[in-house]
Amino acid sequence: MSVLAAFVVLALTRAEIIERMRTPPITMVQGLVSVYADCDAEQRREYQQPVAAFAANICRTMYAGAAMREKRFPEPGIAIHLGNGRDGATNVVSSAVARGDGSWLMRIKLPSPGSSDMAALRAAVARGFCLAVQGEDLSEAAAVRRLLDADPALRAQGALERLEAWRAEGDLPPGATDEDMLKTMRTVHLPGDVLRQELRIFASRLNLYPNTYRFPFVGKFHELSFREAITLREVDPRIRLAAFAKATEIRVYGGGHGEAMDKLVDGYCGFLKDLAMGKDNRDELVLELDELERRLKELAR
Repeated sequence: MSVLAAFVVLALTRAEIIERMRTPPITMVQGLVSVYADCDAEQRREYQQPVAAFAANICRTMYAGAAMREKRFPEPGIAIHLGNGRDGATNVVSSAVARGDGSWLMRIKLPSPGSSDMAALRAAVARGFCLAVQGEDLSEAAAVRRLLDADPALRAQGALERLEAWRAEGDLPPGATDEDMLKTMRTVHLPGDVLRQELRIFASRLNLYPNTYRFPFVGKFHELSFREAITLREVDPRIRLAAFAKATEIRVYGGGHGEAMDKLVDGYCGFLKDLAMGKDNRDELVLELDELERRLKELAR
């Protein structure tokens, strides 16, 4: 035991030491995953079960992706230890250990469970699965790619996160171009569901634009929000034409993401057609738009 470790042990009361020794690990996925709470009772209650469930879901996804049945592990193949830190450390420490019988153990340490980097934990668990279940010593990047191949939702989430970084900061993934990212924006999609990043992209398209930059709306607006369009639609008839065209675009942008999103898209299409046809007065359109924006925010939670 190192001098530092000795001081840590001495700082604990006898009751705390006994409690930690008696605390059983949470074991899941037929014994493949075990999560040990090397921490105080409060952190154990808050993090041990969620971390175990997180790791178990990754393993079950990879089992399904490989079309394999779960097998029983007499000893864990992935052992996660929760530290007692509360300093905001995000690091995840992992190491692969080959046992004498040819099996593998992936040890993962979360020094400060409440702030651990979940992407790093996901990568370590995925690599542990490849080692313990499939007997393959892959890099973490290769193991994550295998996980993404097995999980369309996670794959879409990763693609949308890269899109968000590109849109916000201009960050390009290695080897990618701006044209590649524009293609990704049009193709990444998770049928029957909508992710937060997709909602942000959808919301960014809720504006009207003139057919040509040379001729702005009302002689000065190159872009109008729907709320601004309500006020100005009688001043420039091209605003109503743009609203009618946008109703078709909205269905393409937002369709296929589940019932709640489909209803929201229907609502926006109806609003835009009312805006274009002049059926409702300004106050009615404002109330209609208020309700749509409320539903969009609710869906994004």
